[in-house]
Amino acid sequence: MTGDVEVTLRETLRAEADTLAVLEDPWPRFAQREDAHRRARRIRVGIIAGFLATAVGIQTNLIPLPGWVPGIAVASSPSPLADGPTRGSLATDRDWLDGLRKQVNDLQDPQGWWKITDRDAIRVVYAGDVPGRRIALVFVPLRLGVITDSTLVWFSGPPGAEPEQMEQGGNETAGTTVATWMESDANNGGVALVIGPAGSTVTISGFSGYSPRGVVERHQLSSSAGTGIGVASVPAARTVGGPTLTARVTNGDTVIHEGPVYGGWSGPDTSQDPTDEMLTAAVRDTRGPVIDRAVLARFVDHALRDSRLPAQHVTIRVRWCGTVNDKPAALITIQPKDGGVIAYAIHGDTSGWRTDLRLLLPAHGAEQRPIAWRMRAEGKDTRTDRVIVVAPPGAATATVTPQEGAPTPVTLDASGSGTTTVPPNEPATVTAHAPDGTTLASTPIPAFETNSGGLPGDTPNTRITN
Repeated sequence: MTGDVEVTLRETLRAEADTLAVLEDPWPRFAQREDAHRRARRIRVGIIAGFLATAVGIQTNLIPLPGWVPGIAVASSPSPLADGPTRGSLATDRDWLDGLRKQVNDLQDPQGWWKITDRDAIRVVYAGDVPGRRIALVFVPLRLGVITDSTLVWFSGPPGAEPEQMEQGGNETAGTTVATWMESDANNGGVALVIGPAGSTVTISGFSGYSPRGVVERHQLSSSAGTGIGVASVPAARTVGGPTLTARVTNGDTVIHEGPVYGGWSGPDTSQDPTDEMLTAAVRDTRGPVIDRAVLARFVDHALRDSRLPAQHVTIRVRWCGTVNDKPAALITIQPKDGGVIAYAIHGDTSGWRTDLRLLLPAHGAEQRPIAWRMRAEGKDTRTDRVIVVAPPGAATATVTPQEGAPTPVTLDASGSGTTTVPPNEPATVTAHAPDGTTLASTPIPAFETNSGGLPGDTPNTRITN
């Protein structure tokens, strides 16, 4: 069957190629002298060019794909959320749901237009009213040329909106098990919506701070058992970077999802840039070469925004400065009053930088800990075996011990820093030693972070609790 389709497709593309114009030869006399082989080559090139032109046209949806040609499905087509009936307060309003399906538009990305393959196959996952808005999540089957895929698309409108008043918004991967939506502003607050599998329990929480034990603290905003739908009012707050919400979705004792609630937030920038006095205090006991003040200010500002902490309520310390991949680098710690310590390793300059480490530590003994972080290839996501070590003041030597190996000495320079290698996927621990060889402190070397969307401490790769 596959061979027949390929033959038919090839013949169709050749037929399309015959309609393409071929330029006349600008040198007739030369063409006459070599007429035979020239004509043969022109025919071959015309067929190939026509085939390629038509194939490109089909793949970008410029030329309609014949209905008999099957699409090549990609891996993300199935949708766990689209299984089962529509959920939400509008689930039984057939006229409204049919009207919404008519509002779904084709989607465009850099590869071309993704066309809706079958409007009858569009499924409304959720449709209902939440405080201040009417929201819908729709499963949409798509085709780009011969590739078929699907996606989940959010729609929003005012309370009681008719289908034509619903605005098509962002989309999510069809294969996701949990979809999140949020809309809020600093003055009026807003609302968050989390959709998980039918029958699951959804709990939405807000960020409260970092405990001295090195744990992210949260307060529960809402919890709904057995519906798979979570709705929470978002309080008005002029927080740095907007509200930070987390959704936890469970089925019995099984955690299906735990992560940030993504969405939109508007409000004034309430962050306070670190002052010269703050930066002067931060570098008072820094080890290593002096870093450019503008670069340091950019690094500190990034760390404050990422941790959602205001500069006026934290203690900032620059433990180490140096050079990483020929760029200024620093190891910075931020500690809110009576809270845990967040360590950031950053390298770059004022035009661009990279966060190599963000790690929440218990407050007790944080200053005496050695800290080490793994490096990715510069400008890429490729994981390397390179590890950078920064020892605390008073340490004479350091060792790195892989889980399945013996301690490896790390040569420290005058700033207390050194480098070594550890296989990217192998757990390891860094240990600092006093001049007499006694152990000062040890710290696990975090694994590579795979999701930087939440707060430091949200995931096991960004926290140390012992």
